[in-house]
Amino acid sequence: MSELGGADSAPPEAGTGGTNGDRGHSGARSGLLTRIALGVGGLGAGLVIVFALLLIAVVGLRHRSLEARRSQEVIATANGLQTLVIDFETGLRGFVIWKQQRYLKPWQVARKRYPTEMAKLIRLTAHDRHQRAAAYEIRTAIDAYLNSYSLPLVRFLQRNPGYARPVAASLTGSRQVQGIRKRFTRFLDDEEALSAARDTRARTTAHNALLVGLIALGGALCFLLAAAVYLDRVVARPVRLVAGAARRVASGDLSGRLPTAGPGEIGVLERSFNTMADSLQRSRDDLEERNRRLVESERLKTELVSNVSHELRTPLASVLGFSDLMLKRDIDSDERRRYLEVIRSESGRLATLLNDLLDLQRQELGVLELRAEEFDLNELLRVQTTLYSAQSEVHELSFEPAPEPLLVYGDPDRLAQVVGNLLSNAIKYSPDGGRVGITAAASRGDAWDWVRDVGLGIPHEQQSQLFTKFFRGEAARTRGIRGTGLGLVLSRQILQAHDGDIGFESAEARGSTFWIRVPTAHARSASTPGDGAEARQRM
Repeated sequence: MSELGGADSAPPEAGTGGTNGDRGHSGARSGLLTRIALGVGGLGAGLVIVFALLLIAVVGLRHRSLEARRSQEVIATANGLQTLVIDFETGLRGFVIWKQQRYLKPWQVARKRYPTEMAKLIRLTAHDRHQRAAAYEIRTAIDAYLNSYSLPLVRFLQRNPGYARPVAASLTGSRQVQGIRKRFTRFLDDEEALSAARDTRARTTAHNALLVGLIALGGALCFLLAAAVYLDRVVARPVRLVAGAARRVASGDLSGRLPTAGPGEIGVLERSFNTMADSLQRSRDDLEERNRRLVESERLKTELVSNVSHELRTPLASVLGFSDLMLKRDIDSDERRRYLEVIRSESGRLATLLNDLLDLQRQELGVLELRAEEFDLNELLRVQTTLYSAQSEVHELSFEPAPEPLLVYGDPDRLAQVVGNLLSNAIKYSPDGGRVGITAAASRGDAWDWVRDVGLGIPHEQQSQLFTKFFRGEAARTRGIRGTGLGLVLSRQILQAHDGDIGFESAEARGSTFWIRVPTAHARSASTPGDGAEARQRM
């Protein structure tokens, strides 16, 4: 800093040595050390809390896992007991039927294992009052079966084998076994439900443990990252930022800016650097914008010359050709009249093209004159329908007005130009004639108009280009339908100048429906400038 301050600042700095200077450096060091200690202490406390949470989650997971495993053991033990009950019945039945001691062996094995398995089931259900009570009920039912039926019957048949057949026909034992098995079924169903619930709790606990672990890892990483960012910020960042920004400016990148919170001369340097970069950026942006406008202007000029030359060639050739024939040949009055009609038609086509080009130029310059006034769109549509009805003998134009006056605020001549373009297209692209329907309606502060025809329709692949300048579909070229390809483009721009819109629905060979939307006078009253004599809308 002494080099930046100059020679005048050297003596005072030299005189500040000794105790005061040491105290200043010590204070800076202690402040940094205190912040680092706080950060490390916070990191340690956070890790202790995280590991405590992890320990709690692991203990909970272990507990849930033991619960789930206990349910599986209960189910397995209950199934084993149910198998022993079946062995009681089948062993006894075999002994009764065949009267041989070897068929009683399953019964004897089951009786030997039963007390141990029953005690195990009761022990495993000790943590659930309902299942423990059910286990006791099962034990009571099995003991009743053994003590009151199975064991006395075995002893009786061993002494009186001749009674085996009547006993075999009895269903008393089977009914008791069926009752015991129903108890087992209810017990197992309840235990399955408990097992599912315990499995769900175990999975939830495992998910929570994993989530806690991830949070712990993220927290530790965040603490470490915060410490690293802090050290980088207070030690190396200011100088590194200035050096990096200077390199970017030297390489032509003027977008970089420096923070201006630096102390003393560093803050002055940062602010001066930003001012210099802003000035250079503004100069370059201005040059780039001018270059972009020049390139765009050249592109539009080339495109316009190409399209206009293409559109002018045919009518000019017709006018020149037929006028040359009239000058060089002696023709009768009928033929002369026919030639003059062709020349007038082509001249009208040229006039339409030039008018459209002039309107298009006004649009692209950003200004469209609208002589706005309030009028009834129903009346405009009725006049246009009558006007275009006289243009074709094979088309039937019908108009269905809105029930109430359709008052809009806009330029009636421009909107008549839009409606006329839609009606003209509906007639031209229905070469075989047919009905053209015009419908008007009001909805939610907007005036709507639909023009429907049953003509050629628009192929799907051409619909995206319909509002492109000079675009005319394949049907227009193959059938010789005349037009400039500018009518729909101008219609859209006129409607946008009125805060409106235009769209269509069409299917090839099934006709088209074009719609326009214009805000009603009531909806426009709050935003219409002036008194309506003349409004200049910018596109």
